[in-house]
Amino acid sequence: MEDDTGEKSSFIVGLIENRAKEVGVAAFDLRSASFHLSQYIETSSSYQNTKTLLNFYDPMVIIVSPTKLAPDGMVGVSELVDRFFSTTTKVIMARGCFDDTRGAVLVKNLAAKEPSALGLDNYYKQYYLCLAAAAATIKWIESEKGVIITNHSLCVTFNGSFDHMNIDATSVQNLEIIEPMHSSLLGTNNKKRSLFHMLKTTRTVGGTRLLRANLLQPLKDIETINARLDCLDELTSNEQLFFGLSQALRKFPKETDKVLCHFCFKQKKVTNGVLAIDNSRKSQILISSIILLKTALDALPLLSKVLKDANCFLLRNIYTSICENEKFDLMRKRIGEVIDEDVLHARVPFVARTEQCFAVKAGIDGHLDIARRSFCDTSEAIYNLASKYRKDFKVPNLKIPYNNRQGFYFSIPQKDIQGKLPSKFIQVVKHGNNIHCSSLELASLNVRNKSAAKECYTRTEICLEGLIDTIREDVSMLTLLAEILCLLDMIVNSFAHTISTKPVDKYTRPQFTYDGPLAIDSGRHPILESVHNEFIANNIFLSEASNMIVVTGPNMSGKSTYLQQVCLVVILAQIGCYVPARFATLRVVDRIFTRMGTMDSVESNSSTFMTEMKETAFILQNASHRSLIVVDELGRATSSSDGFAISWSCCEHLLALRAYTIFATHMENLSQLATIYPNVKIVHFDVDIKNKRMDFKFLLKDGPRHVAHYGLMLAGVAGLPNSVIESAKSITSKITEEEVKKIRINSQQHHHIQMAYRVAQRLICLKYSNQDEDSIRQALQNLKETCVNGGL
Repeated sequence: MEDDTGEKSSFIVGLIENRAKEVGVAAFDLRSASFHLSQYIETSSSYQNTKTLLNFYDPMVIIVSPTKLAPDGMVGVSELVDRFFSTTTKVIMARGCFDDTRGAVLVKNLAAKEPSALGLDNYYKQYYLCLAAAAATIKWIESEKGVIITNHSLCVTFNGSFDHMNIDATSVQNLEIIEPMHSSLLGTNNKKRSLFHMLKTTRTVGGTRLLRANLLQPLKDIETINARLDCLDELTSNEQLFFGLSQALRKFPKETDKVLCHFCFKQKKVTNGVLAIDNSRKSQILISSIILLKTALDALPLLSKVLKDANCFLLRNIYTSICENEKFDLMRKRIGEVIDEDVLHARVPFVARTEQCFAVKAGIDGHLDIARRSFCDTSEAIYNLASKYRKDFKVPNLKIPYNNRQGFYFSIPQKDIQGKLPSKFIQVVKHGNNIHCSSLELASLNVRNKSAAKECYTRTEICLEGLIDTIREDVSMLTLLAEILCLLDMIVNSFAHTISTKPVDKYTRPQFTYDGPLAIDSGRHPILESVHNEFIANNIFLSEASNMIVVTGPNMSGKSTYLQQVCLVVILAQIGCYVPARFATLRVVDRIFTRMGTMDSVESNSSTFMTEMKETAFILQNASHRSLIVVDELGRATSSSDGFAISWSCCEHLLALRAYTIFATHMENLSQLATIYPNVKIVHFDVDIKNKRMDFKFLLKDGPRHVAHYGLMLAGVAGLPNSVIESAKSITSKITEEEVKKIRINSQQHHHIQMAYRVAQRLICLKYSNQDEDSIRQALQNLKETCVNGGL
């Protein structure tokens, strides 16, 4: 099936809902012939979970039913598509097309794996909505694309998105995972990049798409993450393996994953003669797919040679499942019986066209051999015509390029044309420093050449029918090969390449636990450190005994960068990549939530404060104890008393959840949380005051710190009149004097509780330590002595 989407999306998504707040999603990837089914209860009235899933798939078409079934007060999937995905093609299909019974039968017949492995019998009653969406999606694809999906050819997954970390669409934007918030950095010539752009050194379209999918939905399974990290360990310590794999992967065509579609889909038989032109194009694509498959299979022996001595589980498993699989050798031999061994996948249009015409060995089909002779004769006549025109019209630099749309045409440098171009030349167009044109003779030869090529394609497809049927029997093996090549491309050309370009020991392997702390020593921002040469590293420590950090500090001291940095390090770790830190141990995160800077949303009639509250409500409704929550300046868009009250109560709610939370604020009163809740830690970004100017150190330090009038200092720099600044100082000094006194008294009263809690916190850390028994005994002794001396 034709699919020229390249790096763009190739997903067709079906959506349906019921009045019980349930949503069914069926996402069909035309490029990799995979089908992802999900069903869940929508917890947000604005459909944040569905928006997140659609943001992940980035579909080219969204199929919905004509009636809204969402509960009152909720947006509904159809309205969601209109509001947030207006550039995506929306298709409304009759309610009868969303037939869950038919969907179950279709999925059972089309799935490549054994139907029992999917647990269809159990899923049918519970997940009827996604099966209904599947029925509508398959119906649209088969009718719109004019294909029939072959049985047992699709890779079908149920509920796949919930096996991964969930990052909502707002957080993806806030953390600059796929696209940067601002394209250029102020005061620098460097373009600001996203995490995706930083890692996008993959060589294949499939590898790039897999990288994007992993960044939007990182892994949660520690075993899978460690398998990738073990692979990186071996690649970084074994240069020969790293460069060998890089070279072997270059031999595979960039579109290897795309070739699958042409064996998973059968074209419907067309009897209408009007569609004959389209048929030749489809024949050409099918022949191209066979050539591409042959090129990929020819590259397997080199990959096998490189992987033979690999030691890590992931590479050994790839070697066993691909390189030692006899089916690939048999497929290569079967292709070799029909396809000429010198035929290679080509990108240059006319070379590719010639390769396609001469793909099948000579002597197999007499009609094909005649068509080829005609193709060669007309091609030769075209080149002879170009030589004749060079002499007759004295244009020695006349060239005869070719493109798929218009065929052959003449290209003449403007400097070679003396006066007016001869009347022999028609369709004259200026193109840069050249003139593009044609002639009646060339147009006639083009028609004959194109007709001969079409005849070659038609006869070639007839010759390939038996071969294609043989390949379709093992299409699941090709799916596996494509998945493995995409994975290797991501790990070798993205992860290992990124690490190898950094100074030694700048990136380290993260460690994982299910219930341990989140500890990062000397962590750095993966994007900004490549822009700023002297990036200041900072630490973080969160555990069950200390699950909330309140970060204080003046504007521009580095709070927002720090929050973003922690999240990006966690994402990098959970996709199986090294992280920019001296040391990192992480508890597996199930969801990342962020509440960062916003502005008024005129489209949805929401003020800054209303937008803030909606985002906060979504976090409080969906966060679990395994979530990582990052909040930057909550409550600043309303009155100070209301903002402080909301911030305080939200902190208390999150503390009760036991979720790991980083809360950045200008409200110094929030520091009093630490006097009541021992599991709250207060930190601040260091700033020196010199001559009424602030010197930002961007270094995180323990404890609260009151920097007097930092807002007024920045206001002075911005140009506010001195009289206004002085008046503001006298007002704020009276207000803050009483507050500072209260904080000091509270801190002294609760010192003994804080001390006991810190002892408990360190004991929990020792529980998850990997140290030997003697080291732990010594650590306990040191803790005891420190406690007795009042040093904690």
